[in-house]
Amino acid sequence: MNNKLLKDIMARGAMTRGVITASINDKCKHIAKLLSEKDISGVCIIGDDGKAVGVISEMDIIKVIGMENWENMRAESIMTSNIEKVEPNTTLIDAAKIMRSRHVHRLLILSESGVGISQKPIGILSISDIIREAAKD
Repeated sequence: MNNKLLKDIMARGAMTRGVITASINDKCKHIAKLLSEKDISGVCIIGDDGKAVGVISEMDIIKVIGMENWENMRAESIMTSNIEKVEPNTTLIDAAKIMRSRHVHRLLILSESGVGISQKPIGILSISDIIREAAKD
């Protein structure tokens, strides 16, 4: 698939739906199990109001494993709170540029204002999603 076609594909068409989330109050051990059981590399952290407040990746868990009482650390204490996000209508080319410039492997797709709970995670666009689309004939 050439760049012209990737420019025509929106994030909503390539994203993974059914975002796996964890609560800001969940413990690291729980999140590690979630990542392992769901075979995913990152999880969206949500606040009590259902809005996305952060992301925890496998690397975030690796950084704390071995620290004293790491299993009971709360998600809030290890999450990345600077969420890299895009709108559902962002093109895959633009999403790839954002990933490259910000050195991230995934972008959250959040609900738009005026559609249910604003900032609610509706999908995740990963590097693998973009590569899968790029590899199609």
